[in-house]
Amino acid sequence: MARLGRPTAQIVLTDVEHEVLARWARRPKSAQALALRCRIVLAAADGATNQEIAARLGCHATTVGKWRNRFAEHRLDGLHDEPRPGKPRTVTDADVELVLVKTLEEQPANATHWSTYSMAAATGMSQSAVSRIWRAFALKPHLTEDFKLSPDPQFIDKVRDVVALYVNPPDAAVVMCVDEKTQVQALDRTAPILPLLPGVAERRTHDYKRNGTTNLYAALNVASGHVITSMTARHRAVEFIRFLKLIDAEVPDHLGVHVVLDNVSTHKTPAVQRWLIAHPRFTFHFTPTYSSWMNLVERWFAELTTKSLRRGTHRSVRELVASIRTWAANWNDDPKPFVWHKTADEILDSLAAYCQRINDLGH
Repeated sequence: MARLGRPTAQIVLTDVEHEVLARWARRPKSAQALALRCRIVLAAADGATNQEIAARLGCHATTVGKWRNRFAEHRLDGLHDEPRPGKPRTVTDADVELVLVKTLEEQPANATHWSTYSMAAATGMSQSAVSRIWRAFALKPHLTEDFKLSPDPQFIDKVRDVVALYVNPPDAAVVMCVDEKTQVQALDRTAPILPLLPGVAERRTHDYKRNGTTNLYAALNVASGHVITSMTARHRAVEFIRFLKLIDAEVPDHLGVHVVLDNVSTHKTPAVQRWLIAHPRFTFHFTPTYSSWMNLVERWFAELTTKSLRRGTHRSVRELVASIRTWAANWNDDPKPFVWHKTADEILDSLAAYCQRINDLGH
């Protein structure tokens, strides 16, 4: 008796197709739908009927026939899902352009910057649509970044001078990064701190009592990470010279001393100049104006602030001074030098690119 309906597609696999189908069928990361289709084709290539394959794999015979025919027509490419049209777009290219133009070129009447809600009200779109557009184009109107460019006419020369000390220090000399952390406050909370508990963060009052200040002088040995510190009640050239004498006493006499420091006025007084003349092994290297980031001791100050001062409580200046001395002593027990990675050319190229972006935006 003749068989009714469309003829069953006959599947004949090449060695490569058989190997690929078998690998896809057993690979743990394959989608289960793709693995089932591979098993259907492999079974069809073995000569099984659609009904036999459906019974063996637990699917409908119509499904078996669909993927048998798809493979017969398109081979391996036919086993992948075809793209579906999906829901039509509700946000057009014109809508996207409108949001971008208003975000970048306009300002709301009652605020300094747009929010998703104010932009949605201004454009007639939904807040979620505005949010998606901003995310797609990495726009964050609520955020600002500060920058400061150095007006120092010797900026390039100073950058090259300081970086050279870091990456290629001179022989028979030490490089010391020196700076002051002025007006360090002895702060105490107005109520006792509540300790850390499982599921509960440490709690403290938002207000505090001021119990005086001190000024911290620090000199970081770039090579070893060792730090020399001194604390004073005042911040003048007299105290700075006293700190230079402390450095002079701690550095062996046969070594030169190259000091990296900023442009504060107490570093350039006539008294300091006379002291330098009397101590010729000391050489000052000034960072460019507004470029304290080039002084590595600032990185040590950041460690001190983060790990001790910010969450510390001190009922007097004496307690604060003792706390800083203890922290510095612990640091010097296992000092960790900060390694400078950027060359002077890399710094200058990066700055030039940033200035170019600012200049382009200005137009």
